[in-house]
Amino acid sequence: MNTSFLTKIIPHFTLIIGMTAWASSFIGLKFALTAYSPFEVVAGRMLVASVICLPFLKPLFAVLKNRRKLYILLAGIICEPCLYFLFETSALRYTSSAQAGMVLAIMPLCVGFCAWILLKEKQTLQAWIGFVMAFFGVFWLSFGGESSQSAPNPFLGNMLELGAVFCGVGYTLSCRSLTADMSPWVFTAAMAYGGALFYVPLTFLPLEFAPVVLDVEIPAWMPLFAIFYLGIVVSLLGYGFYNYGVAKLSATEAAAYINLIPVITLFIGVCFLQEHLTAEQYVASALILGGMLLSQCKFKRRSSAEDIHE
Repeated sequence: MNTSFLTKIIPHFTLIIGMTAWASSFIGLKFALTAYSPFEVVAGRMLVASVICLPFLKPLFAVLKNRRKLYILLAGIICEPCLYFLFETSALRYTSSAQAGMVLAIMPLCVGFCAWILLKEKQTLQAWIGFVMAFFGVFWLSFGGESSQSAPNPFLGNMLELGAVFCGVGYTLSCRSLTADMSPWVFTAAMAYGGALFYVPLTFLPLEFAPVVLDVEIPAWMPLFAIFYLGIVVSLLGYGFYNYGVAKLSATEAAAYINLIPVITLFIGVCFLQEHLTAEQYVASALILGGMLLSQCKFKRRSSAEDIHE
């Protein structure tokens, strides 16, 4: 197989894996929040990821010696996981995993706009059309959804998830700024350690949280298993693959794959949370996928010389 083709396709493949892991995180968070507080869930997943990231600790210290990189890295960590998970875990106490995934799909538009302004990344008309298609697909998907007892206040939950979206934009731009000369796995390790330092002290606050109620019964071991799953699969592999994709592609191209999250989340929700898809949601999901593919496809214009040879 052509090596050049593999080099081009691998970042896209890793982004698909990363988005699948992220989509499953909404269900994992729902499971974990049935027995643990939001702070305990995030602190637990960050501690698990931190232990696995120990091999990257030494190169991380080397990066911290560069003051410019340190400031950008700190900005990215504050955005995500610190503030991002604070918004997202709070959001999932009030809205369904499917609706949270729908709101998250707005991120590519925000990333594309900010990357255009701050990183001077050029955007084609085709890319913007694809993003707008996906944007309308997200809203169609949202309006076609049905609430359940696990989503007591969808509007509040979705607004909190929107706050997470803005934090995710800051994280993506920081990642894009650093991964040109910094390993994406070192960036992932920094996120894990920064998240652990931020959330572990919060678990000692004298706050009480009512457990999340699901429409399905789960075994007693599932909440703890979900925390380990979030730490290993989502925080390490999901973010690691996403950071790799951001390093190899533009911030806008990588962020476009976030449009896959609401679709994948809906299908996973059907399997594990007994959430149901309406006919409208199937059509809206196809619109989101079509918009994502349109924004990624690059059509090469033929020159007049090529036309003459034909």
